[in-house]
Parts: sequence; C-alpha cells; structure tokens
Amino acid sequence: MREITLNANDAGKRLDRFLANYLPHLPPSLVAKLIRKKYFRVNGVRVHDAALRLEAGDVLAMYLSDELLKPATGTEVYRFHDGALEGIVYEDENLLIVDKKPGLVVHEDESQSPDTLIARILAYLNQKGEWDPADEHSFAPALCNRIDRNTGGLVIAAKNAAALRDMNAIIKNREVKKSYLCLVTRAPKPPAGRIESYLLKDEAKKLVTSHKTPVRGAKYAATTYRTIKTLANGLTLVECGLETGRTHQIRVQMASIGSPLAGDTKYGKSDGVSGGQALYAYRLDFSLLKNGGSLSYLKDRVIAAPTVTLAGISVDTAGL
Repeated sequence: MREITLNANDAGKRLDRFLANYLPHLPPSLVAKLIRKKYFRVNGVRVHDAALRLEAGDVLAMYLSDELLKPATGTEVYRFHDGALEGIVYEDENLLIVDKKPGLVVHEDESQSPDTLIARILAYLNQKGEWDPADEHSFAPALCNRIDRNTGGLVIAAKNAAALRDMNAIIKNREVKKSYLCLVTRAPKPPAGRIESYLLKDEAKKLVTSHKTPVRGAKYAATTYRTIKTLANGLTLVECGLETGRTHQIRVQMASIGSPLAGDTKYGKSDGVSGGQALYAYRLDFSLLKNGGSLSYLKDRVIAAPTVTLAGISVDTAGL
C-alpha cells in the first residue's frame, strides 16, 4: 500500500488520468479494472469512479502489491542536459517562451539525442529551484506547441499544470495568433491574400499534399500572407498567419501558389539555400484571448522574437 498527498499540479485531474501518469508502467485496461474493484481510497473513502476529479490536499491511498507499485514518476532520474537555455524572450511564474533556433529538436526523436529543447528547459527550471521531479507525483513542465527541427521560432512551455491546461485551451480555441516570417523563391501574386485548401498527409512518405476541394482524409487549412519586401538576392520576405495548424501548412500552401519557401527541397526545388526551409515562428498575439483562466493576464499582449535569421539574413522584427 502507498499513500500520497496530492499537490496543486495534481488538482483537477481525473483519477484514471492521474494514475496513468503516476503509474505509467501499468496498462490502461488494468488501471480501469483496479479502479472498478475499488483498490483506491481518496480521503479514506473507497472510490470506483474513474472520472473523479482530484483536488490539492486529497490523500490518495493505493492498495496495490509492491510489484504494481513501482517507483513513482517523481522519483525517476532525469538526465538533465548540460547545455545552457538560450533565447528566452518571456518568462513569468507560469510560462516560459523560448526562441528555438533551427537544428534543435523540441522532443527526443528517432535519433534519441538527449539534447532537446524540453531537456534544456527542465534543466533550467531545476537549476533555478522552480521544479524538482522528487516533489511531483505526475507533472513535469511541458511544451504547449511544437516546431520542426529545421524551423526556428517561439515555443511555449508551461511551468505548472494549471498553466498547461489553460494554454492548451487557448491554442485549441485559436485565441492566440501565430505569425511566421519566411523567404520565398518567387514573390507571391497577389502580394497579399488568403490561401484555403485541404491538406492530406501521407504518414509513410512524411509528405503533405494540397487539394482545392475536399478529399477523403484531408483537413481544411487556411493561411493569410502579406509580402514585406523583395531582397537583393531575389528572395522575398513574407509574413504568414495561421488560421489553422496543420502539418507543414505554410510550406505546402505557399508552394501551392507558386511561391515555395527557400531551402525547402520537399515542397520546392533545390535553390542553393542550405539549412532547411527558411521559416520562423516569430510572434504570438493574445489580443483574441477571451478568458484564459490562470493566464488571463496575457490579454492583448504581443510577444515576438526581436530578430530573426533566415538563410543567413538577419531581420529586425520591430515595426513589422
């Protein structure tokens, strides 16, 4: 038997989802069976409702064998990365927003490299004394959005469970406007507009195709764009705004109007630009925020990377 007292980061979670994080080695079907058979007590009362919402201060008793009660999440050894966390553009008690540079993965991928953005963030918060895995039952700071390895830009990390829930809701409800800068090999015509299409993802080929009309399995996508200026090397700087968030959306839709991103050999042609697609998620605008819960103070805030480097060209974002 094990007994724990839940903290603020556990509050609001369903019993089954808390147990899925706390005892990740157990199959979900077994956790559901154990709940039904009342192997758990909350504040001394046996419970069988998987949807029971937990609260901070609740005492959860687990009447399980030692074999089932393996070390909890909070006692795992985290391999913190030694590299410094660079590019912090915003930080408060709930959030950390980092300007990720191209080439760094946000989470561990098939290469299994320990050098990831989330590993650097965990190390940073641990060194600051803001997060210690030994003090947690089921929570670790987490990323709220992702950016491809070869794309740079702003990534939001939540420091606590309430901030994670609220930011995920803000993103899901499209209450934050995400703006990107990109270099395209051909100036778009017209110079400003809105692209609508249906994007179909081929998981096997890791390729997305754009269709003007609905096709089976495709998802609706919309991107706004405006031309900023054409550079001396023939490339054109364009700002794009996402109304939806589909895989490779900007890359595919800009290519569909004849303006592929520089360096994007997947959806364009070899153009001599190295280092991957010239795309940068540079600004977050919270003017559409309606409530936000614990993050309501973000209303009308605009957070942007001060400078962006695309294909070796430095762009000052002030005034864009």
